[in-house]
Amino acid sequence: MRVPLSWLREYVDLPATGDAMADADALHAALVKVGLEEEAIHGVALTGPIVVGQVLEFVEEPQANGKTIRWCQVLTAPGETRGIVCGARNFEVGDKVVVTLPGAVLPGPFAIAARKTYGHVSDGMIASARELGLGDEHDGILRLTTLGLDPEVGTDAIALLGLDDLAVEVNVTPDRGYALSIRGIAREYAHSTGSVFRDPAALAVAPRGTGFSVVLDDRAPIRGRRGCEAFVTRVVRGIDQSRTTPAWMVSRLELSGIRSISLVVDITNYVMLELGQPIHAYDLAALTGGITVRRATAGETLETLDGQSRTLDPEDLLITDESGPIGLAGVMGGASTEISETTIDVLVEAAHFEPVSIARTARRHKLPSEASRRFARGVDPLVAEPAAQRVVDLLVELAGGAADALGSCVIDAASPAPIHLAEGFVDALIGVDFSLDEITVSLTDIGCTLNVDDNGWQVTPPSWRPDLVDAPSLAEEVARIVGYERIPAVLPVAPPGRGLTRSQRVRRATANALAAAGLTEVLAYPFVSLADVALTDGDAASVALANPFDSDTGRLRRSLIPGLTRIAHRNMARGLTDLAVFEIGAVYLPEGTASYGVVEVPTATEKPQSSVLSELENSIPPQPWYLAALFVGDRRSRGIGQAAEHAGIADALDAAHAVAAVAGAVLRVETGSHPALHPGRTAALFVGDTHIGVAGELLPAVAVERDLPRRVGVLELNLEALIALGSSEVEAGTIAAFPAATQDLSVVVAESVSAGAVRAAVVEGAGALLETAVLVDDYRGAGLEPGTKSITLALRFRAADRTLTAAEATEAKLAGLAVASERHGATLRA
Repeated sequence: MRVPLSWLREYVDLPATGDAMADADALHAALVKVGLEEEAIHGVALTGPIVVGQVLEFVEEPQANGKTIRWCQVLTAPGETRGIVCGARNFEVGDKVVVTLPGAVLPGPFAIAARKTYGHVSDGMIASARELGLGDEHDGILRLTTLGLDPEVGTDAIALLGLDDLAVEVNVTPDRGYALSIRGIAREYAHSTGSVFRDPAALAVAPRGTGFSVVLDDRAPIRGRRGCEAFVTRVVRGIDQSRTTPAWMVSRLELSGIRSISLVVDITNYVMLELGQPIHAYDLAALTGGITVRRATAGETLETLDGQSRTLDPEDLLITDESGPIGLAGVMGGASTEISETTIDVLVEAAHFEPVSIARTARRHKLPSEASRRFARGVDPLVAEPAAQRVVDLLVELAGGAADALGSCVIDAASPAPIHLAEGFVDALIGVDFSLDEITVSLTDIGCTLNVDDNGWQVTPPSWRPDLVDAPSLAEEVARIVGYERIPAVLPVAPPGRGLTRSQRVRRATANALAAAGLTEVLAYPFVSLADVALTDGDAASVALANPFDSDTGRLRRSLIPGLTRIAHRNMARGLTDLAVFEIGAVYLPEGTASYGVVEVPTATEKPQSSVLSELENSIPPQPWYLAALFVGDRRSRGIGQAAEHAGIADALDAAHAVAAVAGAVLRVETGSHPALHPGRTAALFVGDTHIGVAGELLPAVAVERDLPRRVGVLELNLEALIALGSSEVEAGTIAAFPAATQDLSVVVAESVSAGAVRAAVVEGAGALLETAVLVDDYRGAGLEPGTKSITLALRFRAADRTLTAAEATEAKLAGLAVASERHGATLRA
């Protein structure tokens, strides 16, 4: 939320030191004290001299490049005329304009100086609205008459147009929607500093409009609440479309992050920012009959203000007239009734919609808006009438309209329920001794009504605080208003004998090991599409989300691989073509036909019984920890006399062995299969006889479909299972005192026999003297019988107590060959 200082000063007394930046910093500090988060300071970076000038005369001069410029004589102060070159042609003699004189600096920064151009010395510049930071309009220079201004020549234009204002930006958490308004921020500043708060909603409201039909017809309440609980309409007739938005309003809207569009629309946005109540204006002549608020029916469509035709969902709440849908309630209006240049009579709508319904509609249609942002967080249902009146007043004052008696007012919002706050509860929860006066004053200041009962108070929250639902939320408000500095900082003492579990230690060590090997840890969203589930797990069951952020990703992941492919694609699209990334995270594996859903969550006032904990545990699917890694691009770049080495299955296997070593386990590698991996480049990974993962390369078709290179190495391990199978004891290796004996062993086996199986047989047969056995060659071709292949292992032998002879090493090698021959029919290659 961006808050212009000049706007806020209308409702609280801000100190004015003469230094706008210091004032903004002080405001930030005050708002941080009451729990808002400091973000940034915004303002137009320009300095004077910038003054009001009047065009006395000009001469149009065609140029050789086809452009025509105007050599203007501009009065910038009584008795002071300057010659200025201007390329715009939208002004006439006598117009008053904004002149930036030499020494001024415009946003950019763009310094103004007297300079020679087009054969003249231009002594300044006549500015456009965009050059001054007043909007995007750049078709010509800014004529002050279009803003309804007729100031004296030489007047300081910075002060005239509000260009000396600053805005502070604060982050508003989802539970404090009331702070998405000048009204809410002013109230919070008053809480922080004790300044007097002047409520902008406390304005005189004219008698309610009558005669305009409004029907609230909600057939599908959300969580027991109707979709619309208040709907106020007012009518203003005779709008003068020739009038433009005044400069002060444009400046405040721009500082607040909203672009100026037209006077009527700007007024509705202005009131939304001021009071926190989203407003919608309709062209009254375009309406057919009255308004009905209802849910959509299957197959209905609506063209919204952004020009998109949208197919509606039965849960969408609509604004309709006799012609059909004319708006998505609380999200965006329809194109058929929008305000246009021909609009004369305006119907103003101020309504209150149910937050969950609006949030789901905005998410479903991928249509975030300032209105939906506020409705989703909760809007004060009692501010609708004052907000509608404020819009009417501004339309009468600025647009030349006349308020009409036609309108309606339907308010059926439930009053906030009283909350029992026991005496002593706040002290016990917060850990601070508060006086009774501090508690009652704090709650009264935020707008609560207190009634004393036998053991404390019955506290009724204000209408603008839907987040106050129980005693703990009231206690938190007392702590916030009195001051968080009252809460002592106490470092808890950990009980002896505690610490990280073995699983936590191994997960951390695994992440450190992979990072040390050059991989980058990433985090992907756990939400995936059905296509992602099918990619890695075929038609296996997956958990469906009841309220997904995006309908296209409404499932919980069964694998980490789809998320890594999306991350790789995003990085490669930004020029990072050589990647090695990994993620450690939970996957969600539903068991059989088990059903998972929402259960009632117990309160924090007492320890739940074991049956309640068991019910909670059974309401969620198993969530084991997995590890996945992805390798794409070159592991080693091309250099002088050196070809590039592409990443692939070898990198995935190296990472797998590194992870297994951290977990204290030894991997066994066999030829495997996986729906997403290349059938000839897939390894199944085992610890003992337990399958714990796969390593390989993506199917080229899958890689291309996801906009990745054809060769992508991937690894996925059930890290939780690997840790359970690994050893918790780490044995330190001994330093060899005697030299090693090395020999190679080349055997011929059937193509169906894996190299890993041959290696395992040789290792078992060679016995304790064999130190390492590394696969160095897998040959298929000339010199071999069809259907066979040659496997070559580099063997290293060593004894702890002597230097081995060649005969001893050969004897051990042949013993390994004998086992491989017995199990797999291996023969020594000549």
